[in-house]
Amino acid sequence: MSDQPSIARIRDYWMGGTHHNTVDRELGEQITVCAPHLPYLVRAQRAWMARLVQYLVEQGVRQFLDLGSGVPVEGHVHEIAQDAAPESRVVYVDIDPAIVGEAREILVGNVGTAYVNADIRDVSTVLAAPALTNLLDLSQPVAVLFIDTLIHVNDVHDPAGIVAKYMEAMSRGSFVAVSHFSESDQLNEGLGMFSRIYGTPPTVTLREPDRIETFFAGVELVEPGVVPVPLWRPTSEHDLGRNPELAQVHAGLGLKA
Repeated sequence: MSDQPSIARIRDYWMGGTHHNTVDRELGEQITVCAPHLPYLVRAQRAWMARLVQYLVEQGVRQFLDLGSGVPVEGHVHEIAQDAAPESRVVYVDIDPAIVGEAREILVGNVGTAYVNADIRDVSTVLAAPALTNLLDLSQPVAVLFIDTLIHVNDVHDPAGIVAKYMEAMSRGSFVAVSHFSESDQLNEGLGMFSRIYGTPPTVTLREPDRIETFFAGVELVEPGVVPVPLWRPTSEHDLGRNPELAQVHAGLGLKA
C-alpha cells in the first residue's frame, strides 16, 4: 500500500472499510474537520451506486465499465451486479498503480472482473486494453460509470468530450452514469478552511447540475434526470435521509437509444 494518501482509500476510511493506512486516515480526518458533512455525502453516493447497478441489471445490462474506480471493496459494482446476475462482467479502471495492485489482489479468483491501470482520459488506450477486450463485448450493451470521477478532470481536459468518446464506442442500449459533487457554501468554506489550516487541499472541480447535464449530450436522460443522489430512485426512507434535496452530490443516468 502506498505511503502517499489516496482519495480512493480515504473514501474507504469514511465508509468504515479496511483498505487504508495511517496517511489516508490523517488526511481524511483533516478533510472532515473542515467539511464534516463529506463522509455522509460519500456514503449517500455509495448507496446511490447500489441502486443504480441494481436498476441496470433489471434493464438487462450484464457488462459494466467503471472508470476511476478506486479500491473495489465491499458493496462495489461487481458484488452488486454479480449477486443479482452472476454472469455479469465488470472492468475497473484507475490511474494509480498502487490502487490497481491492491484491487487486483482483492479480485483474485473472480473471473468476471478485471482491472486496467490507465488514465481514463486516454479513451483509446482504455478501450484497447487486453483486460477489457477479453472480458467485454462492446457490440452488446455496456454501462459506463463515472462515479465521483469527473471532479478530478478539469475543464481543460474536456470531461464532456471524454464521456462522449466512450459512448461513441458503445452499442445502442448502453448506458452512462455520472455522479458529481456540486458547488455549495459548505464545500467552498471547507476548502478555504483546509487551505488556511493545512495547506493546499486536494484538487477538484465542482460543477453545478446544469453543467453535469452536459455530460449526457447525445443520450436520453433516464427519469428522474440529474438530481441529488438521495432522490435518484430511492427505495426506502433510509435512502432519502434528512433534507435529501440539499445533498450536494448530483447524479444521473443516460441511455444510448
